[in-house]
Formats: sequence, C-alpha cells, structure tokens
Amino acid sequence: METKNKPTLYWSLLKFKDWNFYIASTSKGLVFVGSQNKPFEELFEWAKKRFPGSPLVEDDEKLEPYVVEIAQYLEGKRKTFTVPCEYVGTQFQLAVWGALCEIPYGQTKSYSDIANEINKPAAVRAIGAAIGANPVLITVPCHRVIGKNGSLTGYRGGLEMKTLLLDLEKRASSSNE
Repeated sequence: METKNKPTLYWSLLKFKDWNFYIASTSKGLVFVGSQNKPFEELFEWAKKRFPGSPLVEDDEKLEPYVVEIAQYLEGKRKTFTVPCEYVGTQFQLAVWGALCEIPYGQTKSYSDIANEINKPAAVRAIGAAIGANPVLITVPCHRVIGKNGSLTGYRGGLEMKTLLLDLEKRASSSNE
C-alpha cells in the first residue's frame, strides 16, 4: 500500500555462493543494495533515514529480477544492468552516481576524474561523500573509483568487497577477450 510520501520498500536477501546482500526496491525500481554479508540492520537503518515511515515488506518474487541480474553479474556473465533503479539523493549525488554508471565494466577512474566529468573539479571531497552515500552498490559501480595514485580507497561495502568486485570484473574482462 503505497502513499505518495511513504512508498512501500520491498526487500529480499540475495544469496550467491558466499555472498549475501539485502536488497530493496520501491514499485519504481531498485533503491538499495547492501554490503556483503551485513545484517538486515544495515537495510533497516538506511530505510529509516531515506524513507522514514515507509513499510518494509519482504517480497522475494518482486525482487527476483534484481536478484537474477546481480547474480549474473557476480557470475561474470553480466556487465550492465537493465532492471530499473530509483535513485534518491540530492542533485549533486545524482550527477555523481550518473557519472559512475558511465565507467566501463572492468575499468576504474579516480575521484578527480569524476569531479572533472561533472564539471566540479574542486569538489573532490564532495565527490567522495556522494560516492559514499551511493545506496545501490554494484549496479551503480562506485567500486570502480580508486585513488588518483591507483590505491583502493573507502567503500561502503568494505575494501575486501571492493577488491573482490574489481577482481571479478578483471577476470571476466580478460576471459572475454
């Protein structure tokens, strides 16, 4: 039962090999992909902040298309996503997340690259904050952003998850050449 101000958040637990993520959508699209092997509390706390008062309803059937595409990605069989997403953020965050979606599979860019792409070259710290606020891990590929010197830097899912995602893309890209 959605109301204009309080959409229902449908959620499911995506299980793939040793990866477990809580994911959530509204009727418009995917709004949240959690960190690897984090408890339900991560989704609950995020929902309280971003969708206060919205009911959380477990619905594996409704989330199945998202589960399928993310699992295909984790298998190295999918490089882009076709499922709808509903991005909820500031104009600046939306611009940053849009730039992240333009980073090709298997490639990386620096925070400075993203700042330049959205014509905010002096906003590197703000870029980092917007990337850190990305609620839709994997499908908005913030894991593809690294330090200017090539180092791995912060990631909501943790540096281990970031490393695993980058390695997965590197392996899948090299096996397809």
